[in-house]
Amino acid sequence: ERFQRRDARFFNTCMMATALGAAVSDALDDGRVVSGVGGQYNFVAMAHALEEGRSILMLRSTYENAGALSSSVRWNYGHTTIPRHLRDIFVTEYGVADLRGRSDEECVIAMLAVTDARFIDALAAQAKAAGKLARDFTVPTEWRRNTPERIAESLRPFRRLGLLPDYPLGSDFTEIEQRLVRALTWLKARTGSRRRMLGLITQALRDGGRDDPEALTRMGLNRPAGLSERVQARLLRLALKHSASEG
Repeated sequence: ERFQRRDARFFNTCMMATALGAAVSDALDDGRVVSGVGGQYNFVAMAHALEEGRSILMLRSTYENAGALSSSVRWNYGHTTIPRHLRDIFVTEYGVADLRGRSDEECVIAMLAVTDARFIDALAAQAKAAGKLARDFTVPTEWRRNTPERIAESLRPFRRLGLLPDYPLGSDFTEIEQRLVRALTWLKARTGSRRRMLGLITQALRDGGRDDPEALTRMGLNRPAGLSERVQARLLRLALKHSASEG
């Protein structure tokens, strides 16, 4: 079996990771279970046991809960699925952090490099306070560009050329439904709180949005009845406009 698994690479996803290399994949620190561990721990342990084996854990750098944005790269967390002594490779949308065989400070620096720029300073401060990062450490300018806007800007030319389709392996969604998926995703990301919702409604009422009769018909909003449906139609038209331009 070892012979069959030469140079093995095990890819899994997790919800959060700590700056010292622990991973959170199955539950929260209040005891709520989000997902089963499955074979994740076994694959990570196997990657360390096999010669030239590597474990790669992938995660989004941020998550949103109740309208508040938080970093998925934490200093510490009250529950872990993969302990820090089994740390290996972590991947976020901002890059790759190779932690195997590195000191705690080297791990912290590597994880800071793949953290969303909005949370880097706070994480670095926590690491310094714990004595895991040199007091004179300064965040490189390049890491300040770890933002969703920078990624979107970098990928936009390739999307416009059709080189980065949303569904490279095909989809059961029609072309109209795919436009709606992008628009509704855009809306969800901007309506996480009452305040943001009111601001977006105001913008939608001022902005004519994109005239897309097919999409509005698919959502049953081509002939809105009453104030609620008229507002929903306006919001959808605004989302269709912006999601099309950003894509």
